[in-house]
Amino acid sequence: MKYFVTIFAVLLMLTGIFGLSYTWHIDHRTADSLSAYARIDFQSSYTETGKLEGAVLSLWDYRYDNSKLLPKAILYTDGDAWEMPATVKQTSPGIDPEHRFMNENKLFVELPRSSLPAVKKAEEVRFRFYYDNGQVIDLPLNAPDLAYWKDQL
Repeated sequence: MKYFVTIFAVLLMLTGIFGLSYTWHIDHRTADSLSAYARIDFQSSYTETGKLEGAVLSLWDYRYDNSKLLPKAILYTDGDAWEMPATVKQTSPGIDPEHRFMNENKLFVELPRSSLPAVKKAEEVRFRFYYDNGQVIDLPLNAPDLAYWKDQL
């Protein structure tokens, strides 16, 4: 009996270690581009006369921990910084079946109008956002996403 309790305890510890390391890895993942890290959506809007009015970036990031996004973001276009206030929201686990045990963090930001010509001409666009646990995510757009953004503008 003692043998089975010991084996069960060891299995529980190994499962806990695996689970903890797996969730830490997901929450602290690395990526080469913004769309590889999180789901993004970029939309531009035009006036009735066809003049560019503005652009909005939406970002969805799924995490196991309870860290929340801070309501600020920075867009870099070839090194020029555009600081922006953001709207953020966190949804508890259980709503989305694909991410049943993860918190969904949403960030919505309206790009400053003055940044739009810079985005259209930029060779590199980076986006930085922050979590309340001190984690900073700073990633570039990949080539297809940058081409899409330029086409939208």
